[in-house]
Amino acid sequence: MNQQTVLEFLMEHAAQKPVSFHMPGHKGSALYRRFGYGAFLERFMDCDITEIPGADNLFQTEGILKETQERYAKLYDVDRSYLLINGTSGGILASILASVPEGGKLVMARNCHKSVFNALTLGNIQPVYAYPEMIREHGILGEVTAGEIERTLLEHPDAAAVILPSPNYYGICSDIQAIARIVHKHGKILIVDQAHGAHLKWLSRKENGGAGPVCAEEAGADLVINSIHKTLASFTQSAVLNLNSDRVDRYVLEDKLQAVQSTSPSYLLMASLDISARLLEEHEAVLMKEWNENLRFFYEEAKTIPGIRLIEGMENLDASKININTAGLGISAAELENKLMERDIFSELTTGNILMLMTGIGNRRSDFERLLAALKEIGQEGPCPNTRAAGGNGGRMPVRAELFPVPKEKERIPLEEAEGRICASSIIPYPPGIPLICPGEKMTEEDIAYIRALREAGEKVIGVNEKGEVTVGTAARSAASRRGPAL
Repeated sequence: MNQQTVLEFLMEHAAQKPVSFHMPGHKGSALYRRFGYGAFLERFMDCDITEIPGADNLFQTEGILKETQERYAKLYDVDRSYLLINGTSGGILASILASVPEGGKLVMARNCHKSVFNALTLGNIQPVYAYPEMIREHGILGEVTAGEIERTLLEHPDAAAVILPSPNYYGICSDIQAIARIVHKHGKILIVDQAHGAHLKWLSRKENGGAGPVCAEEAGADLVINSIHKTLASFTQSAVLNLNSDRVDRYVLEDKLQAVQSTSPSYLLMASLDISARLLEEHEAVLMKEWNENLRFFYEEAKTIPGIRLIEGMENLDASKININTAGLGISAAELENKLMERDIFSELTTGNILMLMTGIGNRRSDFERLLAALKEIGQEGPCPNTRAAGGNGGRMPVRAELFPVPKEKERIPLEEAEGRICASSIIPYPPGIPLICPGEKMTEEDIAYIRALREAGEKVIGVNEKGEVTVGTAARSAASRRGPAL
C-alpha cells in the first residue's frame, strides 16, 4: 500500500474546504484575495528567489527588507523590529543568548516553550523556574504573577534576565506591566514570548470594539517575540522580534540572530510579513472590528447551547482563544475534536476537558456560524464513551522539583524503568510544546504513568523514541546490568 505524500495530503485537505480554528491566522487564501493579493498567490513560485540585486539582505538590511522592518517598528511603536524566518523559536533563542552571558542564570516560567529550553543548552545557561498559577476550575495553567517573579529574583540576584509566555497557549496573559516594573527594579532584562499575542496591540483597542490585555510592548517588556503567522496574516514560520529598550545591545542581538537563522531566508515568508504589515496599516479598523464582532457573536450564541461552557470573563484573557469546557457535554475534549473534524472543522489543542480553538484575522462570520451549528448538533447527540485520554500537559501543574546537574553521561532505557532517574533530554507533549520533564529533573512514578497514558491515547510525546525509551543519566551500576546503550 502506497503511503500518502505530503502534497497529496495537503491537496486532499484543501479540497474539503475545511474551517480552520488552528494556526495560521490567515485561514487560507480568501483574506489575501479579498484585499488584492491574489496576484501574489498566482505567481507564488516565480516569487521564490534568493538575494539577487535589489532584493536586500536579511542580515544587513538596507533596502526593501529594512523598509518592512521599519514599518513593523512603527506598527508596534518600538525601537527596532527584526523579521524572523525560523519562527518565534529563532527569536527566542537570539533574545536569550543576547541577554544572558554564557554560563549565566535565566529566570524562566516553567511553562515556557521548548525553544527556551533549547537556548539553555546552547548557552550553558542555568534555569531558575517561576511557576504559573493553576486555574483549577478548568484544569489549565494560568498567569505567572509579579510576586512569583519577584521571589525568583530575590532568591537569585545573579540572574541576568527573565522570560515568560504571555499570552499562554490558552490566551491567559500575565501582568507584564507589573512584572516589567519588578524586573527593571532589579536591573534585569524582560523577554516576553508573545507568540500567541501578535494581534493584541490592535484587537484589544477600544476603538476597534475590543477589550482585554495590552500587548507586551506597551507594557514595557525589553524584547518581545511575535508569531505573526499564528493569528495575523503571514505564512507559517514567519515572525517578528521587537527590541523595545536600550537594555539589550542591538549589535549583539543582531549577531545572535545571524547565528540561529537560515542563511537562505525565504522571500515568500518575508513577502507574507510585508503583506501582513500592509493589511494592518491599511485595513486595521475593518479587520479588527470584524474579528471582535465575530467573537462577540460566537460567545453570545454559544451560551444558548446546552452543555457548552466557555472560559470567559477574565480580565487577563485574550478572547480570540476560544476555550470550551466539554464536561457538560459528557465527552472529553478529544472526542469533541473528533466530532468537529467529522464536520470538517479543525481545532488547535485539547487538554483534558478543554478544547481550544484558535481564531485569527482571516476567520469569517461563516466560520463561526458553522462552528455553532456543529456544536448544537453535537450537544443533541448526548454523552458518548471517552475513547481517548486527556492530551498535552497544559493543564498539568509542573512540580516544584529539585534540580540536579544535567547528566553528561547518558543512556536510553525503557520508560517503565525510569523512575528515580535524572532526565537528560526534555520530554515534551506536542502540542503545546511545554516540557513535561526537563533535563535535570528526576522522573517520578506519576510522570511515567502520565506519559504512558498520553502515548496510549495516540498523543505525540517528543523525547520518547519509537521503542518507548527515554534518555536519562547513566546510573552508577555495572555495565552488565545496563539495558540501554550509552549515548
